[in-house]
Order: sequence, then C-alpha cells, then structure tokens
Amino acid sequence: MTESVSSSRPPAAVRRMLIPLALAQFICSFAGSNMNVMINDISTDLGTTVQGVQTAITLFLLVMAALMIPGGKLTDRWGRKRCFVLGLILYGAGALLSAVSPTLGVLILGNSILEGVGTALLIPPVYILTTMLFTDTVSRARAFGVITGMGGIGAAAGPLIGGLITTGIDWRAAFVFQALIVGVIIFLSRGIDDPVPADPARPFDIGGTVLSAAGLVCLVMGILQADNNARLAVILIALGVLLVLSFLLYVRARERAGKEPLLSLTLFRNRTSNLALVTQNVQWLLLMGTAFVVSAFLQVVRGYNAIQTGVIFTAATAGILGASLGAERLATKYSQRTLIMAGFVATLAGIVILLVLVRASSSAWAFAPGLLLIGVGLGTMLTPSVNVVQSAFPEDRQGEISGLSRCVSNLGSSLGTAVAGTVLVAGLTSPDRAYALAMVVLAVIGLVGLLVAVFLPGTGGHDRHARMSN
Repeated sequence: MTESVSSSRPPAAVRRMLIPLALAQFICSFAGSNMNVMINDISTDLGTTVQGVQTAITLFLLVMAALMIPGGKLTDRWGRKRCFVLGLILYGAGALLSAVSPTLGVLILGNSILEGVGTALLIPPVYILTTMLFTDTVSRARAFGVITGMGGIGAAAGPLIGGLITTGIDWRAAFVFQALIVGVIIFLSRGIDDPVPADPARPFDIGGTVLSAAGLVCLVMGILQADNNARLAVILIALGVLLVLSFLLYVRARERAGKEPLLSLTLFRNRTSNLALVTQNVQWLLLMGTAFVVSAFLQVVRGYNAIQTGVIFTAATAGILGASLGAERLATKYSQRTLIMAGFVATLAGIVILLVLVRASSSAWAFAPGLLLIGVGLGTMLTPSVNVVQSAFPEDRQGEISGLSRCVSNLGSSLGTAVAGTVLVAGLTSPDRAYALAMVVLAVIGLVGLLVAVFLPGTGGHDRHARMSN
C-alpha cells in the first residue's frame, strides 16, 4: 500500500507535505528549550523560583511523554491529519494562554498542559506520515533528517530565539511567536493528504492510557521532589513503578482476552527497535539536560541575561544543523550503528570539554567548543535512531511504534531536565561543584547510551529491519 500511495504522488507534492511536518517538530522542540533562557525573567515576573520554572518545563515535556502513545493510537481512530490539526489548535491556544498568564499556575496550564496535550496529538502523525510517504532507505533518511534536524535545531535554537525575543520585547512575546508559527503550519497543512482513511470503529484503551500516564507522571515528579522532600520523592517513585508494572500486567491480560491494548507488548519483541529506543531516550535526555544545566548556570550563577545565554547556545545549534544537513550523505556511507556510536562519542567529548574548559576559564566562550561538539554528536545520531525504530515495523503498526518512539524521546527530555536540573538546583549554594556534578551525571548516562549502541546491528537498511520485525 505504501508504495502505491507514494508512487501516485508527484515527488514535489510529497516534498511540500514535509514542510509543515518539519515545522511542527521544530516548534514543539523549540517550546521545550526556549524557556531555559527565561528563568530569571519568569521567576521575577510571576513571583516564583528557579525550581518553579524547572517544574513548568519538565511538566510540559512529561505531558508529551505520558500522552504520546495514546496520541499515536488516536491517529488510527481519528485520522492522521485530523489529529495533526487538532493538536496544532490546542497548542496554539496554550501558547496564547501562556502569553497572558498572571501566575505560575496559569503558565503551567497553558504551556505544560495545553501545549503538552497538543504536542502529543500532533507529533505522532508527523512520523507516521513520513514513514508512509517515503518508502526507501535513502529518501526516508533524508525526510527524517529534515524532521529530526528541525527538532534538534528547535531545541538548540530555542535559547537563542527565546533570548532575542525576551531581551528585545518580553518573555511573553516568545509564546506569541509560537502561536504565529502554529498558524502558519495550520495554513500549510491544507496540502497534506492522509494516505490511509480513519477507522472510527478502532477501539481505544482508556484504562491503559490512565495507568501509563499516571505511572510516568509519578516517576518524573518523584525525581523533581528529590531535593525538596526525600520521603515524598520515594513515595512518588515507588507509586510510579507500581503503576507502570500494573500497566504491563493490564496490557498482558487485555491481549490474552483478545482485546486491543493501548500498547501491544509484541512491540518489545524486536531487539533492534528496543536498542534504538534506548539510544533515542538518552539522546534527548542529554540534549535537554545540557540545555537546562548550562542555561541555569549562566543566568543564576554567572548573571547572564536571556540573549547572552541564547547566543552561547548558537554553537550547539550550528553543530546540530551541520550534522543534520549531512544526514542523507552519511546514511549512504555508514551503517546506522556507526552513526549512532559516533554521535555518542562526539557528545561525550563535548561534555568533557564543557567540564574542563568552564572550570579553567570564566569566559563565556569556554562553553562554545563543548556545545558545538554536543550539537554535532546529537545531530549525527538523532536521525539514524528514529529511522531504525520506524523502519523496524510494517505500515499497519506505525501508529503504535510512532507513539512509543515519541513517548520514549520526550520521556528522555523530561528526565534530562528533571535529573540534571535537580542535581544543579539542589547544589546552587556551591554552584561550580553542582554544575560539575550535573555534567558528570549526564556523561555517565551518555556512556550507557554508547554501550547500548554497540549492540545494534551493523547494517541499518529498511528491508533488513522490516524482515526482523516479521
């Protein structure tokens, strides 16, 4: 079916569909990182703290992660384009509410909840439609290179663009900017055609949705409480583990009863996909963890304003952009495993440089070499990891695997902000030591990602992965 759909469309028409999809990934990733440079401004304006802003950022990423799998399933029931547009509308409404928020609670409602739910609805269709429209390894690598590259650029450029807007106008204008971009995407999405009709009769697992979402929320919120209330942190983490285990048992019982679960456990029988999902999680954890730690350190400790902090992050943006632009060429020369491993090595080298140079020099430019290497490393491996996961399953399972893939990536983002951010915030009384400890924690997690990547298959073609999944 995929081949017939793709071949019936002029290549130019397919390429045009890629524009709104890539822009959607850009703005969602931008939203996850642009608030990092507004920490001082938001804290002062809304009468909150660094931890309050950290909570808002983490909750946005967490809501995305918790609802990404249900969002992927709803694409089958409601249709991919309908979910895409509905998600954009919710996102735009959340951005506008955030722009006028008088308190942290309203900001969390607009940014963390409405934008988070909107993102969970609109992102799975981005990856499902891309997989359906681009069928061979090279063209799919090119398409995913554009999308994941725009995602990486959005996350890396968020501090710069957010800093420019915050310093030149106001932090609230950054949310108006998001709403404007969403309006452009909705206009461009008129040219998107859903390759497969919606199936309104497709069942939706409400019980599984509640258990999985509650479990993830408790786990991450428990980590956020680690520096405030150790007892509450332990309770939340334990409850989260219990809810996740209950979800797995619930899914198994539902499958045995012949009912369709929220997420089939058979997805985890594909070893290649499992390994690639772990690398995806670690990649986004490193990106968002580094972004929060460096941004908070620069503003709270070094006293930099939003635009100064954003300018420093241009190094990471340049690295991601350069590596993403070469995704197609790299995919034709090297295996997916080689690219992912090389990306982790470069990222780890960047973290080491951040540790060494920043401690040796008080100059802002001491951050540039490390951030550049981190950007190159992440830009090199973001596309291969996504391509491995999506290509590991046939078309009729794209809704499930896309939701799982985006859930894992966004869970990594929220964990990055929660784990590294908590280490940093807890030790701001000794800022240099807290910064070093947070970066060491990220480096250790990066080493785990590199070790997992070693076990990926040496070749990464679509055909092989498709055969492995069947």
